[in-house]
Amino acid sequence: MATIEKRDTGEGITYRVKVRIKGHSAQSATFVRLTDARRWAQSTEAAIRERRYFRTSEAQRRTLAELIGRYTRDVIPRKGAWARDQATQLVWWRAELGALSLADVTPAVLAEARDKLARGVTVRGAVRSPSTVNRYLAALTHAFAVAVREWGWCDDNPLRKVTKPKEPRGRVRYLGDDERGRLLEECRKSESPDIYCAVVLALSTGARRMEILGLRWGQVDFSRRAITLLETKNSEIRSLPLVGHASDLMAERAKVRRIDTDLVFPGRLRGRPVDLRTPFETALKRAGIEDFRWHDLRHSCASYLAKSGVSMLEIAALLGHKSLAMTQRYAHLSETHIAAVVEAMNQKIFS
Repeated sequence: MATIEKRDTGEGITYRVKVRIKGHSAQSATFVRLTDARRWAQSTEAAIRERRYFRTSEAQRRTLAELIGRYTRDVIPRKGAWARDQATQLVWWRAELGALSLADVTPAVLAEARDKLARGVTVRGAVRSPSTVNRYLAALTHAFAVAVREWGWCDDNPLRKVTKPKEPRGRVRYLGDDERGRLLEECRKSESPDIYCAVVLALSTGARRMEILGLRWGQVDFSRRAITLLETKNSEIRSLPLVGHASDLMAERAKVRRIDTDLVFPGRLRGRPVDLRTPFETALKRAGIEDFRWHDLRHSCASYLAKSGVSMLEIAALLGHKSLAMTQRYAHLSETHIAAVVEAMNQKIFS
């Protein structure tokens, strides 16, 4: 027999369904719409009577808070520094739905939470973007995937049925020659002793912010003129060329390195890298540069390479892209070079 309980959570009305049949463990789920609750009750009751219902008891006994707790403790530390944002994202899910059993974390419940997340405002006062919402969903998706595949806590991943917000086409914002000169000048004059070297390194290598800030002296090989990245976003070791002005700056920096840490850009707290957010934003403001983020330094490097005639495959290798799809956004910048190559070929074979 099924019962439906109407609940006012403060955020809106939900309907909790319980199905009890003699000889079987009770099953329950929570829905936003009464029609969904009734439909689930009827189908679940019929499936149990016909011996088609196999939801594990673990999903009834375990809560989402337990899942997130175990995942944060056992899985995230193995993923490296790149998983820090995921840990923060999972805190939101635990606060929002942590009290629910895994059996009650249905696609409908997750969709409602997704919409609430999308309406939320960040600490900087901005509404969360679709890409940010998708990162939150991705963090929970992987946690559920591990619970299904390795722990046996669930039969299926409910997020498979939750639609992800459509993200806008990735933008390509890069520094023009004049902007680059102004930014570097302000970074050079900055009160921060780290910002200029870090920005030059980003522009010359295309490395991500955390790849640069997490850099240790053991990864810098001046004889080979290369930097070896051990912890990357896609968990693959990558080598970066250390040449020109960036090499000179790093060599000077190596002469006055701190003895209490091997970080190239150490912060005030031992073992933690420096936080360059404020110095970078200050330099941008003083340089009169708008709509620019640290990650755009990476775009700038790729754009300069594309305009210099470097192939998409070579740019992808430098940036650490697993596929050319991400790199193709810079393809239009190499059109002038391609046209020149084609013109030279035509002159050669038709002259």
